[in-house]
Amino acid sequence: MTPVSKARAAASAAVALALHGLVLRPMMLTWGATREEAARSYPGDELIPGADSSSTMATTLPAPPSEVWPWLAQMGCDRGGWYSWDRLDNGGRPSADRIVGEWQGLEPGQRLASVPSGRAWFTVAVLVPERTLVLRADTRLPSGSPIDAFHGPPPVAFVSSVWGFHLEPAGADTRLVVRTHGRSRPRVLTRPMDVLFWEPAHFIMQTRQFHNLRARLARAA
Repeated sequence: MTPVSKARAAASAAVALALHGLVLRPMMLTWGATREEAARSYPGDELIPGADSSSTMATTLPAPPSEVWPWLAQMGCDRGGWYSWDRLDNGGRPSADRIVGEWQGLEPGQRLASVPSGRAWFTVAVLVPERTLVLRADTRLPSGSPIDAFHGPPPVAFVSSVWGFHLEPAGADTRLVVRTHGRSRPRVLTRPMDVLFWEPAHFIMQTRQFHNLRARLARAA
């Protein structure tokens, strides 16, 4: 590669990075949310003090909160799935396309399997029926093994995060705001992973979940 070609490649990379940082990344992290929604604090934010990553995505669903809530209440790989790309997050098993009564019981502290094997899970951290559902996951790195809670100093390498679903009436519809809040160490390694992998992955999975929830509610109506 000639010096001119190298300079052009470096300039192209710099432009691409700037475009991602100034336009694409902010758009992904606040997809569908209003400025007010993105700026607000939500229940569950306080569970991750010193959070160094966050996103706020939102959509309007064609049903009142009382009809949206049962779909959220039955989430989990060991229950109704996650309504996203099932081959990626549910072991290929289709997510539920109906409300199942036996999956409606949800309690604070309950574990919801995040992988089909059940070796990792979310814990129900905040629960206000028809209003708020916050799921928490604490993971040791690099093993990926769950940590129930931090008692004393955290591990040297870890990820601690919440995934919150917040419902608000919007006429006959529901405004669903999904807030993530996370903290991880060592940041010199986890920040590149956040920007290059976890944030795009969350965007892809969350927008798919929005789409599938909207479709299920429309069919039910």
